[in-house]
Amino acid sequence: MKKSLSALVGAVCLFASQANANTIVEIAAGDERFTTLVAAVQAAGLQDALQGPGPFTVFAPVNDAFAALPEGTVETLLKPENKDQLINVLLYHVDDRKLTSNQIPVGSNYFKPLLTSERTCITRSGKAVDIADGTGSTANVIIADIQADNGVIHVIDKVLIPGDRPDCH
Repeated sequence: MKKSLSALVGAVCLFASQANANTIVEIAAGDERFTTLVAAVQAAGLQDALQGPGPFTVFAPVNDAFAALPEGTVETLLKPENKDQLINVLLYHVDDRKLTSNQIPVGSNYFKPLLTSERTCITRSGKAVDIADGTGSTANVIIADIQADNGVIHVIDKVLIPGDRPDCH
């Protein structure tokens, strides 16, 4: 009886989590840690694309990561005349595969984001994952593997900026 009850509870929990699953955009829009990211995605006109079937991996910077950018950067990027630059920054945070943290190889490896002219260097050591961007700075994955219907979100503590190909040793 105890095993049957446990199995039933497990099945109900699994069904409930699947019924509550949403797209990457819907998850981000429902989480107050991503209000700046959501505003940027909307200003860039990327919300429909990121609500598509995917699969996508989004390295999603929290609001504090945007706040840490030099003063005026976010406001400048959100201006209509800078839409192309904003799109490039946002696409630098997206991979066109679903990559859970355990699918990222151990060590340092180049990854090609949707901004295909650029590369990031993702390093996995044990459970820790960090991402070097085009400025040579590193973002840390602070929450991994938020599952969405169309991919996965990894929460990061820095906005990734395109630029020079990062060192990846």
